[in-house]
Order: sequence, then structure tokens, then C-alpha cells
Amino acid sequence: MAVPAASLFSMRRASMALGACALALLAACASAPGDQRPVVSVSLPSAPLNDAARLRWLDRVSWGANASSDAQLAKRGLSLWMRDQLNPRPVPLPPAAQAQIDAMSISRTPLDQLVTELDAQRKAADALPDEDQKKAARQAYQQRLNDLVREAQQRFVLRALYSPNQLQEQMTWFWMNHFNVNLRKDNIRAMVGDYEENAIRPHALGKFRDLLGATLHHPAMLRYLDNAQNAANRINENYARELMELHTLGVGGGYSQADVQELARVLTGVGVSNQPLDAPPPNVRPAVRADYVRKGLFEFNPNRHDYGPKTLLGQPIKSSGLAEADEALDRLSRAPATARFISRKLAVYFVSDDPPQALVDRMAAAFTRSDGDIAITLKALFESPEFAASLGRKFRDPVHYVMAGVRLAYDDRVVSNVNPMLNWINRMGEQLYGHETPDGYPLNEAAWASAGQMNTRFEIARAIGANGAVLFRTDDKAPLEKPAFPQLADSHAVRAMQVGMSADTREALAQAKNPQEWNTFLLASPELMRR
Repeated sequence: MAVPAASLFSMRRASMALGACALALLAACASAPGDQRPVVSVSLPSAPLNDAARLRWLDRVSWGANASSDAQLAKRGLSLWMRDQLNPRPVPLPPAAQAQIDAMSISRTPLDQLVTELDAQRKAADALPDEDQKKAARQAYQQRLNDLVREAQQRFVLRALYSPNQLQEQMTWFWMNHFNVNLRKDNIRAMVGDYEENAIRPHALGKFRDLLGATLHHPAMLRYLDNAQNAANRINENYARELMELHTLGVGGGYSQADVQELARVLTGVGVSNQPLDAPPPNVRPAVRADYVRKGLFEFNPNRHDYGPKTLLGQPIKSSGLAEADEALDRLSRAPATARFISRKLAVYFVSDDPPQALVDRMAAAFTRSDGDIAITLKALFESPEFAASLGRKFRDPVHYVMAGVRLAYDDRVVSNVNPMLNWINRMGEQLYGHETPDGYPLNEAAWASAGQMNTRFEIARAIGANGAVLFRTDDKAPLEKPAFPQLADSHAVRAMQVGMSADTREALAQAKNPQEWNTFLLASPELMRR
């Protein structure tokens, strides 16, 4: 049974005695790099926002309000700041954060080379005659996979904390969850960083059709949903089913089991190459030899494709070979059910667990008019009265809770060790890339507001508020800096937040015995549980 954050906070209190882009650059450019569409602008109230309103917008659009982002929003004004967010341009991270990312293997080694090297390491381990040596070599292989996924998680956290393009980082997480893959399957630990970097992030605010196509062509998705095994003589429906049920049309979107079977046939031959990068193409019969495609690890093998006639959603597939998949994606991405399904999921993420149907309808209309432009669909959401009325009410899932706490506590000071943050997120059950099933983590409050969850959040609030210096040492044995806690009471953003806090929260803060306890009470307050 869920326990409201306010109730838990009261119980705990009693038991403890209580970046934006430069204006000149935007003016000089009419469209985002690589995209010919006009800049997406939003029509929002022109009057300056007060402190509390700015913080509420930041808590919803960014990964969490802090003093530096508040100053940027105040200087830029809401409309221009939102325009910056909807039209992200390459902006460097702080040097200390970027240096950590640049040092990672996933930043320096292309995916195809990385996977080839790992396959060779695995085969060499399996071939060892000595059992003890084989066991040690296999453990080294598994550790290498663990290191690679940890790098991807660390990179995500650094970008979420410090990127000026906060909406892009939010949407990258949203789409990674929507097009979920799980790190525990096969060698996806080696692939997930590239999946996020090259399939998801470039399209997070672009055209949904491009995003859908990028996920279909990535080996992480093909491995996770078993399409690498989908062939004309052994049909595997896993990916076809989830492509319609979870990625596009949604449950009740008007497709049948026959459509699943037909889409699975369309996707036969779409898979992952197991051959070395320099290997010659497979022996394909002359009639379809020209249909063979290999790009990196992605492979379309005509030998495994069903070339028979197909009908999808009541219409024949007119193309042949790999082009059948493109035709199917065009049809799925432009279906009215997809516009409704995607719009509602975005509204759940940004507005409420049960968003008003009128808002979803307006967003779906914008999605359809713009041929699936995600930024334009979000424009309809951000301009809506429903969005403005919801600010401060959406419950934070674990990832949002940790990010917001650290952003508020340490502002733009770059952490040198994000592993404690990853451990906090794991403790609350939302490990990055760790959801087992393809539906992704739930986005509703009921999934994250249990008594056990709230107890864990209190402990994490205490970890950040009293011992946050663990984020600034690279060696776990190194002494902590002093003081080992953030100066939250001195933050301009925190002072502005206090004005709108409940009497219970203000009373609890007044009873805190020291700064560490004050920080803990603030970070565990009902107000900090919501965005």
C-alpha cells in the first residue's frame, strides 16, 4: 500500500525529534544542425516569472532546479529558454565532466570494433584447456562487459547533471525507457552506450519516424528482442509484437495477431552480423544478392528473408527486401493510433498519471500535422494550461529524485565519482538500462511511492545531505573533504523554494539540530518528492 510522501516525512520528522545557448548564435541560425525545419518556438506568457514559478518550470523541464539554472532562466526569459531547450545545439559540458566522458572506452572505441574485440576475448577464454584459467578468463570477459555498461551509466549521469540541453537529456532518458533494452541479455552491456548515443540521443527531439528507424537498425534492439534469430524458416515474433504494442500503436491500437505475424515476416533477415568486420559478404543467391546490406554490426541477409507477399494493417507491402521494413515503419509511425499512444505517454511523463484527454488529443493532432515531430508535439504540451496547472505535482521516480537532489545540493560543481549516485538509484529499483521486460519502467506514482521506497529515499536524502562529499573523491579510501555536506541553506534556489513549502516542512527544518539534519529534512520533504 502506498504511503504519501507527506505522511512518511511527518513520521520521520517525529522519530528524529524533530546554459542556455547564446542569443547571438540562435539569431544567426534558422534551424538546428542537420535539420531543415524552422526553429520550434513556444508561445508563453511574456511577463517575467517569479522565483517560485521559475523553479517549478525547471523542476519539470530539467533534471532539477538549482541556482545556476535559475539564473539562466531568469536572464533568458521563459519563452527564449524553452526555445533553446526545444532546439538543442551542441554545447560543451563543463571541462571536468567532459574529461571524464572523453576518457571512457565507449567514447574512444567504435561499437563494431569493441564487440569484435570482445567476441575474440570470449572465444579465446572458451578455448583454454585449463579449467581454472578458463574460469578466470571468462570472469575477465564478464568484468569487461560490466565496465562498459558502467561507463554508459556514468556518462548518462554526467550529462543529466551538467548539460545545458536539459530537455534533450530528459527526452533521451524517456526514449531509452520507451525503446527499452536490458543490460543482462547477451552482450548488450557492450552495446547500450552506443545505442543511447547514436540511436536515441540524436533523434530525441526530432522526427519519431527517424527515431523508430534508428532503433530498428541497432544491434542492441535486434539482440534484445530476438530479431537476430528471425528468419523465413524459423519466424520469431518478439520484436514485431513489441514494435506495435509498445513502440508505436499501443495496446488496442487496431492491429491483430495476423498483423504481428506479417510484420515478423517483414523483419526476417534483419539482424546482427557475427562475422569479422573485414569478412566478405555471405554467399547469397544471385537473384537477391544486391539486397544484402551490412552497416557496422547491422546486417540484412536475403538468405534469411521471407520474400513472399505480405499484408500489414489491411494494406499490402509493396516493397521488397529490407525496404519492406521501411515501408512498415512508415505505416506504423503515421498511424493515428501511434499519434495518440505517443502523445499520451509524453503527457503521462510531463503532466500527470492520468492526463486530460483534451490535452492528449491536441498533442496527437500536432504529432500528425508535423509528421511525428517530437519537438512540435512537446510545444503543444508546454503551451497548454494543463501543463502549467500540473507543475509541482508530478511524483519523481528514483532517477529524477537522485538527479534533482544532487543538482540542488551541489549546483554546477562537477562530481568526480558518480558511482554513489548509481548505487542510490539501484537501491530504489530503477537501475539504468536494467528493466527486464521491454515495456520499460513505469512512469506513475503508484509504482514508486511505497513505504519501503520512501524509507530508502529518506536514507538517500541523508546520504546526500550529510555525506555528499563521497561524490568528490575518486578513491573510496581517501578522506572526505570538510565539511562533508553541501551548504543547502545558503542556496538562492533553496531559499526561494522555502517560501512555498508547507507549514509542516518549515517546522521540521526549524527543529533541525545541525546543517546535516537540515539538509536531510529538506531533501526528504514532500515538496522534493515532486517536480
